[in-house]
Amino acid sequence: MAFEIEGITQIDVKELKETLKDNETIVIDIREHEEYVAAHIPGLPLIPMSEIIDVIDEFEKDRAYVLVCRSGRRSQETSKFFKMNEIDNVKNFSGGMLEWDEVIEVGEENIVKDVKDIY
Repeated sequence: MAFEIEGITQIDVKELKETLKDNETIVIDIREHEEYVAAHIPGLPLIPMSEIIDVIDEFEKDRAYVLVCRSGRRSQETSKFFKMNEIDNVKNFSGGMLEWDEVIEVGEENIVKDVKDIY
């Protein structure tokens, strides 16, 4: 059930699964490269948190986003950064990969080189 922390909507694993089916919201893994390679949600693009600051202006401000990290802490902070940069429709997967209970993928499936590639 969605709830809010520090102005950011938090979603749980059930809500993330529904979001992944809608094809409207862009779900982004923001963990470090090594974490993503070791295990990630199939199909998710990777843009590490450390790189977001350099590309924030390339995100479409009118799109919906959900951010994913290991536990939900880094994705919460990154969601706040999105909002500070006028990207208001952003949510945090509050449990992070620790809560993900479906199939995972390993390897460099979807490493983003250009933000435009996520659209």
